[in-house]
Amino acid sequence: LQLNPTFLPGGTIDDLVKDGTLHSECSRIFRVDKSAVDPIGKPLVLHTHQTQAIRQAKLGKSYVLTSGTGSGKSMTYIVPAVDHVLRHGTGRGIQAIVVYPMNALANSQAEELRKFLEFGYPEGQPPVRFARYTGQEKGDEREAIRSNPPDILLTNYMMLELLLTRSEDRALV
Repeated sequence: LQLNPTFLPGGTIDDLVKDGTLHSECSRIFRVDKSAVDPIGKPLVLHTHQTQAIRQAKLGKSYVLTSGTGSGKSMTYIVPAVDHVLRHGTGRGIQAIVVYPMNALANSQAEELRKFLEFGYPEGQPPVRFARYTGQEKGDEREAIRSNPPDILLTNYMMLELLLTRSEDRALV
């Protein structure tokens, strides 16, 4: 027997764009079922806890979100990070660092971000750039990140410590 909780609906990304909470490009980025075949997808419906967290972030307030697996917690920090980059401009170096406790989470989030930020945009021209930096990358991948830092960096706590202490990574942060 397994219980799947139902979360209260909290509107859509499009609603948050309409009321000015999110940048207009978020309506194009954050859609579900985007793919190479269907780069447009469908509107993303949020849960109430997601909408509340995104609004808190927009106000510049801290928040703690605790919720079960599969409840969309990652959207509560990814959406505000992408919105921030859209409002302040891409290509200015790392503007957000997302720290995961294990590489598996960073890898799965990188795949989700790829769907949002790459499908529906010309190849190599996403509206917001991101990279994974977890120690799994080869030397040339690491050098590419150092020489052309992404807007959002996905990492783990061990690599973050190295980023803060290694002289070759100092320019990233």
